[in-house]
Amino acid sequence: MNDWKQRLGMVFSTNPDFEYTTSEEQETTTLAPGEQNLRVWLDRKQRGGKTVTLVKGFVGSEADLADLGRMLKSKCGVGGSAKDGEIIIQGDHRDRVVDLLVAAGYKCKKAGG
Repeated sequence: MNDWKQRLGMVFSTNPDFEYTTSEEQETTTLAPGEQNLRVWLDRKQRGGKTVTLVKGFVGSEADLADLGRMLKSKCGVGGSAKDGEIIIQGDHRDRVVDLLVAAGYKCKKAGG
């Protein structure tokens, strides 16, 4: 494999036996819903005074996190986002989110806020 774009920034090696390997990021395997330990928070910090519901503690791939976030947003009928291991739901929907997560088989608790 001689793809020069993957070797940009590589310093020249004089070792004739040198094998360049790229470091592939390992995709996190998603735990089963029963093994997830999720926390639901209420947050207003750095959001212009607006209240959001945060779901933290998800262990898994970004695609699975996005799917869970999409389900929660559609069931609550509001907007939000899912990135960096947490789901943000616009508004105070802690009770509804906890009920939805428990119904989907997740271990979930209401946390501070």
